[in-house]
Amino acid sequence: MPQPKYAHESQTIMTEMVLPNDTNTLNNLMGGRLLHWMDIAAAIAAQKHSNRIVVTASVDNVSFAEPIRLGNIVTMKAQVTRAFNSSMEVFIEVWAEDIPAGIRVSTNSAYYTFVAVDQTGRPIEVPAVIAETPEEKDRYDSALRRRQLRLVLAGRMKPQDATELRALLLAE
Repeated sequence: MPQPKYAHESQTIMTEMVLPNDTNTLNNLMGGRLLHWMDIAAAIAAQKHSNRIVVTASVDNVSFAEPIRLGNIVTMKAQVTRAFNSSMEVFIEVWAEDIPAGIRVSTNSAYYTFVAVDQTGRPIEVPAVIAETPEEKDRYDSALRRRQLRLVLAGRMKPQDATELRALLLAE
């Protein structure tokens, strides 16, 4: 079993500038381009945690809260929240910044799931995550519910077997 690693060791911060080729006809960042950047940042965090090649397994709901404009600076912060056997959940936050105007807004957040693979593409065991801060502990604790929901929605787990979800939904 690989040695556990602290959640903060996987933290990845990536910054991009929105250029004309990244925008739609309204001069806003295209959603697909943002998802591409988010996938890269989250994959780097997963690789830092696992020291392995990783592949994207799923992306949770991504809502576009605020438009990101031409010329904005986009900052993405990704960190592994929890690891399961060969998979890792990564939380990513996105901010857009208009530097001349001094405005910085939160635009997106999402959970990505990655699977670590060996050189032949087979899943391989990853280190456990050690959560330290209250925020890391909250995300770690709720990761199992999110994982069970993903598995149920993908048809890979029966709803009655999703013990964490059942406990949450049936709590009084």
